[in-house]
Amino acid sequence: MAIFATMLLNNKYEAVIGLEVHAQLQTASKLFCGDSIAFGAEPNTHVSPVTLGHPGTLPKTNKKAVEYAVKLGLACNCEIESYNYFARKNYFYPDLPKGYQISQHTTPICLGGFVKIKTGEGERNVQLNRIHMEEDAGKSIHDRDDDYTCVDLNRAGTPLVEIVTEPDLHSSEEAYQYITELRRLVRWIGICDGNMEEGSLRCDANVSVRLKGEKKLGVKVEVKNLNSIRNVKKAIDHEIDRMITIIENGGTITQQTRSFNADDDTTFSLRDKEEANDYRYFPDPDLAPFHLTQEYIQKIKSSLPALPNQLIHQYQTEFGLSEYDAMQLCDEKHTADFFQSTIQFTKHYKAVANWITGPVRQYLHEHHQSFETIILLPQTLAALIKIVDDGKVNFSVASSRLLPLLMQENKDPLQLAEELNLVQISDSNELETWVNEAISKMPDKVAEYKKGKKGLIGLFVGEVKKLSKGKADPKIVTALLQEKLRQ
Repeated sequence: MAIFATMLLNNKYEAVIGLEVHAQLQTASKLFCGDSIAFGAEPNTHVSPVTLGHPGTLPKTNKKAVEYAVKLGLACNCEIESYNYFARKNYFYPDLPKGYQISQHTTPICLGGFVKIKTGEGERNVQLNRIHMEEDAGKSIHDRDDDYTCVDLNRAGTPLVEIVTEPDLHSSEEAYQYITELRRLVRWIGICDGNMEEGSLRCDANVSVRLKGEKKLGVKVEVKNLNSIRNVKKAIDHEIDRMITIIENGGTITQQTRSFNADDDTTFSLRDKEEANDYRYFPDPDLAPFHLTQEYIQKIKSSLPALPNQLIHQYQTEFGLSEYDAMQLCDEKHTADFFQSTIQFTKHYKAVANWITGPVRQYLHEHHQSFETIILLPQTLAALIKIVDDGKVNFSVASSRLLPLLMQENKDPLQLAEELNLVQISDSNELETWVNEAISKMPDKVAEYKKGKKGLIGLFVGEVKKLSKGKADPKIVTALLQEKLRQ
């Protein structure tokens, strides 16, 4: 039925998707008290009377959290609200110790804005409704005890921003690209680690379908707490398929809150949802409103680094890199920073890109390291590129023999190559000896070459490489071989 529903989606129906993403801010402490937000502590150890909602305690707003919210708003092209206050969102839940959540839901700090995405259909801006701050709830744990639900309040009070899109997405692929771009953005500006597995980035998807050309939105279903980008895509695909199937069979879509089952890539109903939620918002009497001056906002704006899309454009227009290379370099900020630092020492931009996205990244991946903790200095990589470009060491030897050593200890690449006896020999007399030996070993291949099988030149070059233990300059060797094989 999935293939049938997909065909109907393309030809008859349109999906309409809105996403709500909660990003945990990388502050040292909670939104309204000094309790740590470090992940992985023993349950209920990062708590205090404020977190526990004891009578007589007073919250105090975390300034760094406000700064981070403004930072994200500016990066997402939002309008920043100058006058701000927090409200109490009243509802009961076992892991909400105060009986209410402090939020900005009705008075967001950031309005409008957009996030640029790119799919197979091209680039476009996904429109945002708002970004607001709120505190997280604790965590209910259902698998520790057969008879009881356990509650861990370490997470309660952790500062969050909720990024809410308009119903402006129309496929699971667009949703996938949006979450990917948003995760890169929050990591890039240093406000959230984007770790969905640990819950520091969580997504709720609101999905509906309607006939193409219809203006009215269909009945929506909310899929809660999707904890990976892949699961966001799978959950949306399943919901679109399920809804179209129901409609085509004459059924009616019920507005529901659903959850995703990662074992079989399906969703299941948690509860039917009424149209209105009576949360009884009112301004928190214990928290004073706060005003953001234009000077404050401008100062944060000035501190923002160049964003990925800006750098991708710059790398293509100024440095002549392909779109693919530019996007690979801007996959995460530490990679782009390393590229930026390396090109201060060399103008071989393409070579730098190739090394960073090729051998250097491969080494880091294999050794479970990252560009954030890389030992290799940018000037060392530039020097390595130079000795390859000068023909002193070929790329294969440089990447397989020298780079692994330089990734552990910074040395002069040429000096290291000399110590290891890896510098290429370009002396024609010595090269000619190896060339003659290679030719004499394969008289039958020589005959085939002279009959027109010019591709065999690589075989002879490989033999010379073997005889010279990789020290023969392949360019000069190739020229010598071509000359001798013409005779």
